Amino acid sequence: MNPMSARPRFTIPSPVARIVSRLPAAPPAFALARALDFGVGRIVTREQVAPLAGKRFALVVRDLGLTMHVQSTEAGFRVARRPYAPDLTVAATLSDFVALALREEDPDTLFFARRLAVEGDTELGLVLKNLLDGIDWDAILERVPAVLRPRRAAS
Repeated sequence: MNPMSARPRFTIPSPVARIVSRLPAAPPAFALARALDFGVGRIVTREQVAPLAGKRFALVVRDLGLTMHVQSTEAGFRVARRPYAPDLTVAATLSDFVALALREEDPDTLFFARRLAVEGDTELGLVLKNLLDGIDWDAILERVPAVLRPRRAAS
């Protein structure tokens, strides 16, 4: 764990993982696609996501046994349909995805520690990483009502 990290790493209990791994993946993939659509035009510009057009992505939450398949279309992000053939697959534990989202961990650090796996089109992976790195999360959090903001641990 990064010594500057505000949150300890956590582990999903096995019974929870067994249940989640048996649930349909379409509802979480739909939520992911909607969240990505929400960000286009608000967090990132349409021009910034243009290199993702026509690409398929798989987001794997290892400890939940959950794989979400989404694709970028002209109409926005959508749940990918079978046959799944992702151009890029990103895999990590839920704890590591949370740490990445909160910028408590660097993707390169997680990658070299083998806690983050990126498979497929590596150039596309770099485009996605640079896109995420360019987001000013602090400015976004300022627009979120205080009650919904993630709490940071006291230093």
